[in-house]
Amino acid sequence: MTDTTPSPASGGTAASDLPPRLTRLTFHGPLSAARAARLVERVAPGTGSVLDLGCGWGELLLRVLEAAPGATGVGVDLSAEDLARGHAAAKERGLAERVSFVEESATDTTRGPADLVLCLGASHALSSTEPPGHTEAALRALRGLVNPGGRVVLGEGFWQRTPTSDELSAMWPGAHAGEHLYLGDLVDAAIAADFRPVWVETASAEEWEEFESGYRADVEEWLATHPGHPLAAETREKVDHQRSGWLRGYRQALGIAYLTLMPVG
Repeated sequence: MTDTTPSPASGGTAASDLPPRLTRLTFHGPLSAARAARLVERVAPGTGSVLDLGCGWGELLLRVLEAAPGATGVGVDLSAEDLARGHAAAKERGLAERVSFVEESATDTTRGPADLVLCLGASHALSSTEPPGHTEAALRALRGLVNPGGRVVLGEGFWQRTPTSDELSAMWPGAHAGEHLYLGDLVDAAIAADFRPVWVETASAEEWEEFESGYRADVEEWLATHPGHPLAAETREKVDHQRSGWLRGYRQALGIAYLTLMPVG
């Protein structure tokens, strides 16, 4: 999803004059606090090490560490801003000595293996393979990053139904029906990668709406109160296009599955 927060222009716009970024979101995806709590309850016991790939600000990582007092964690992402937010949250919650946030690519990472590997909405970061083959490639990579007896939590997109041509044209550039697997095929791909699907669940419509609205809320309020800002027109076009992509495109067609996987053997 394209970030809708405007960047300071070369004309000298101060960052303080721009909207805050994603402050309404607890997680960078359609994940409720209740579902996150259930995930943590399932995977935290016995966990000594956690690797979060494409971690963003690492909220789920931090919650696992809070639930597993002896565990340590590493979060990997390319966004310095998100990593700084994660580090600040870790410090505030007394976790700074037990977690590292690292700005680097997750492709071919050597950070594993770990007892628990998190990869929520970031499988594309593990492989340069074109969709939908990137899902299988990511699962193979994840299989090599988890310790025997450990767990992988994968948050991955899937088609809930075949999208129409009109819906595809309203989505992101180049969207096509073969871009994602269906849920059954996604689980089969995990099994083919030498996992057993311990838990299969999918984001609800309410979780999607909370995420999509929260994603844009800061920018929408800024646009309402800064209609004459030099960056308002550009920002308005971007956020309107992104919202339309959801409402006219992937809403009710694209799902997010949360798979809790255990390696075989």
